[in-house]
Amino acid sequence: MKMGSVRVLLLGLSLASAMAGSSAAFDIKSGVTKESGPFDLFKFGFNAYKNGQKEDAVEAYRYAAEKGHTGSRWALANMYADGDGVTKDDFEAFKIYNEIAAAGVEPGSEDTGFFINALMSLASYYRSGIPGTPVRRDLSQARQLYFQAASAFGVADAQFELARMMLAGEGGGTSVQQAKKWLNQARKSGHPGAMAVFGDLLFQEGHTVRGLAFLTAALNHCNPNDCGWMQQLQEHAFSVANEQDRRVAVALSQELAARGVQ
Repeated sequence: MKMGSVRVLLLGLSLASAMAGSSAAFDIKSGVTKESGPFDLFKFGFNAYKNGQKEDAVEAYRYAAEKGHTGSRWALANMYADGDGVTKDDFEAFKIYNEIAAAGVEPGSEDTGFFINALMSLASYYRSGIPGTPVRRDLSQARQLYFQAASAFGVADAQFELARMMLAGEGGGTSVQQAKKWLNQARKSGHPGAMAVFGDLLFQEGHTVRGLAFLTAALNHCNPNDCGWMQQLQEHAFSVANEQDRRVAVALSQELAARGVQ
């Protein structure tokens, strides 16, 4: 099952859950107890979280997770990772994400989004390690997890991160051509960072107009946290290119935007 964004599936599930109504205290009066079914507990936890009752949400998610509900495991892991309603604990989050990943997912399953998110989270943890825990920095494992998400599910963020690791030789050999392949796929899915790095590689290879066009288009669609480094790449290329190439590149970037190729 190809997916351009993990968030699409997770948002769809959240919207469906939100229709369940408002939450009440986690007791017998609410009609939901620890003996309730896992999906009822998950819905209760979601609504409790939505209404700011995070202690109730954690309790409900834990009971549902113990009964094998993947969405509840994912929600708990995120809360531990962010310190949201619980004390921040990256190692606890890592263990839960690892449980989700180890369980696998059937093709077309409604749990696919949670599984992909777990892969991405584990890759991020392996990329840096978790100080004071048994989780050490393992770039090879991080690269493998990004590859799984990139190849099996077409996740643009995974394709981008995998390409960056390939360019830097992190966790394996350096391969510019393979990196370009993944960047090209990610930028076709609308990933501005991938488009910027792809454009920079083209520019360095002598494809001045195309490279500068992609750099300019990427900068016009950058996320706030990424605009700084994208701007540096674009401004450097712009300063090196001649006036004619600049004009053609700007026109091409506008054409790309008009065609919806971001």
